[in-house]
Amino acid sequence: MNDVDTVKVKRNLTALVEFSRVINSSLDLQFILNNILLTCMGKFFATKGLIGLNMNGRIIVRSSKGINEKILDSFPDITSDDDLDNNYSFTQFLNVNKIRAVEKISSSNDLVGIVCLGEKLNKSPYSDDDLEFLRTIINISASAIQNSIVLFELKRVNRVLDNRIHRLNSLFELSKEFGLISEKSTTTKLLVYSIIGQLLISKFAVVLSDGIDKHILESKFLESDLLDALTNVKIAEIESPVDKINLIKKYNRLYELKIELIVPMQLHGETKGLILLGKRVNHSDYTESDIEFIYSVGSLAIISLENRRLFNEALEKQKMEEELEIARDIQKNLLPHSIPQYKKFDIAAYNITSKQVGGDFYDIIPLNDSSFCIAIADVSGKGVPAALLTANLQAFLKIICKHGMSLSEATELINDLVTDNTMDGKFITFFWGVLDEDVLTFNYVNAGHNPPLLIRKNKIIKLDKGGIILGVMKTFTPYESPTISLEKDDMIIFFTDGVTEAMDKNGIEFSDEKLEELSLQSSALNASEIIEKIRSSVAEFAAGTVQSDDITLMVVKVK
Repeated sequence: MNDVDTVKVKRNLTALVEFSRVINSSLDLQFILNNILLTCMGKFFATKGLIGLNMNGRIIVRSSKGINEKILDSFPDITSDDDLDNNYSFTQFLNVNKIRAVEKISSSNDLVGIVCLGEKLNKSPYSDDDLEFLRTIINISASAIQNSIVLFELKRVNRVLDNRIHRLNSLFELSKEFGLISEKSTTTKLLVYSIIGQLLISKFAVVLSDGIDKHILESKFLESDLLDALTNVKIAEIESPVDKINLIKKYNRLYELKIELIVPMQLHGETKGLILLGKRVNHSDYTESDIEFIYSVGSLAIISLENRRLFNEALEKQKMEEELEIARDIQKNLLPHSIPQYKKFDIAAYNITSKQVGGDFYDIIPLNDSSFCIAIADVSGKGVPAALLTANLQAFLKIICKHGMSLSEATELINDLVTDNTMDGKFITFFWGVLDEDVLTFNYVNAGHNPPLLIRKNKIIKLDKGGIILGVMKTFTPYESPTISLEKDDMIIFFTDGVTEAMDKNGIEFSDEKLEELSLQSSALNASEIIEKIRSSVAEFAAGTVQSDDITLMVVKVK
């Protein structure tokens, strides 16, 4: 080796040692890449150069010198697995842009990236010594690049972790806040502010669905346009987030409103509402982490809203229970506390409601020493309205009984009073009459009620004369009020339709025929025994089913 070559080798070694010192003095990736390019271009007098790194399997240009942006934009899409020597797009890019030297950056047999250098200022080709020197520089740089990439990835992961920890802390605090809120509007505002505060969103909407209608709780879109765009959207079918690409495919009308993300609010796996989000202020895309955060906040909000709904339902139920308890007390006080005893009449009665409060009513009102009024009614509906209507009926009945009016006139008056005091289609089926011990007669009026059964010598006479149901309209035709003579051992069975319409588990009714047959079989029993026989027969018939209507029975037997 002559003196010139020796000097050249020493100079190269010195340059490599200095390069190694500089390149390993920093873990900043851009500093390392810039030094590699500057060193190579300075050494070879190259006019341009670039370094592409393997980023998740694709070669991405991370540093360049002497190459404009337009040329960089034309860099081909190549992967770390591509054979660069036989890649037509890459070869064409090199030729068009006069890239004369390409070397791979490798570490542990993995492709880290590539170094590309343009032609020299003097147009001379790269010699074998040049390429060998270039490979040496790249080998020295490979570890520094790899370490820098690892550090960069660690920093990125740490940033992601920090962001996740921050969001978890936010979710923890939000969960406490949502748990303390009872107002729907406040819940919605907390939901919206927590999302736009984290992600910087200018346009948004929160929509709830009850399965039928859609309700916009909060919106920065024009409400009419949003509702129009949601017309054919089935909220319950959106079970996962919908990104921009799928919005264009499935919900283009929403995308036209500048909505870029839909996140469902789910409860027990069912979608109860949607969070609709527009473009972010910084124009960045929504990441998976962003979507997870939005979904989590939405879940907290929908739980809070559902808890509020359940709480209100519980309050409403408690209020209803209190009203039903009042109605039950009203109804209990309306029924006779005891059955009056008479010399010539054996009387028994039975009442049981299907719900806490029923609509059946019966009463026995003494008129004088020898006669009394007996009444039975079935008020439409249940609960407090039915109990109050029953109270009105009893009040009318007790007052009218004291005025000595005929049954026909009294019934007309009761009907007119009930009609004036009812609404929403309420009505009463009503039967009443006057029993006289001295002359053994029964004067009655049937206002649309189930005809009581008069059992006489194994025959049935139905007491069906009267007129229209109470409360439907004012009286326009006088009520009939026949008087029948009673005989010893006659039996009258008064009942409501809860007896004859009681159903078995196959949906078959007890029926009028079965009651009539049972009544004939029971004619030798006393009033209480007849009540018990009918009651037990109905209970046995309907065993295993829920009682669907109130049951009221009264029996009057002539001694």
